[in-house]
Amino acid sequence: MKQIDLEVNNKLAEDLNKEIRQFALNYDEINLHGVCGQRYIGCGIDHDIKINIDGVPGNDLGAYMAGPELEVFSNAQDAIGNTMNKGRIIVHGSCGDTTGYAMRGGEIFVKDSVGYRVGIHMKEYLDMKPVIVIGSSAGDFLGEYMAGGIIILLGIGITKAENLTGKYLGTGMHGGVMYINGSIPKKNMGKEIKKVEMNDEDKKILNKYIKQYKKYFNYTKAINIDNFSKYIAADKNPYHLLYTKN
Repeated sequence: MKQIDLEVNNKLAEDLNKEIRQFALNYDEINLHGVCGQRYIGCGIDHDIKINIDGVPGNDLGAYMAGPELEVFSNAQDAIGNTMNKGRIIVHGSCGDTTGYAMRGGEIFVKDSVGYRVGIHMKEYLDMKPVIVIGSSAGDFLGEYMAGGIIILLGIGITKAENLTGKYLGTGMHGGVMYINGSIPKKNMGKEIKKVEMNDEDKKILNKYIKQYKKYFNYTKAINIDNFSKYIAADKNPYHLLYTKN
């Protein structure tokens, strides 16, 4: 395996990303040291490569990417995985707002918490089904306008169900599924979602992604899938009356 180490320091995002795209053609793994807010790391790369990030990357980490695995050994800022198609992002900390914005494929694993509007406009097509796994809690509007994919909220360290998410969970949701470790109070739920019973297939999905989470973050405590609640769209086309009388 061919690796290269890059000292980022005060490089402009544009210059750094030109280097990354160039080295990605000839190396299997890139180690970035001293990252401090540079945006668009991994953006648009469409082949398999591992990028390890020491420091805090800026907005749009992995935007439009289709293949790489990005591992962040700290926190990350907003809109990571923006419209990503394939690949994986692993964050050993927390993320900001709009994580997984319009995500169309691949996986995002966040060890701790995320901000507002995570999973907004997520969608799926044929065998492309995006997944976001969050270790702790999420802010307001989780799964807003979600049209496909999977969001899993593990709730690690959260003792009250009302603190698992902010308000307006699933507002405008019309596809996909959310699995949450606990039962969300009605006051925190958008009117476009409903809670339904889990089946054996749901438990297989949870077991698969919980196993991955534990592996990536070396988490050894038990997570009881029987405590999870499943939320889906109450209506596949919640806004049709805004456009037609029929």
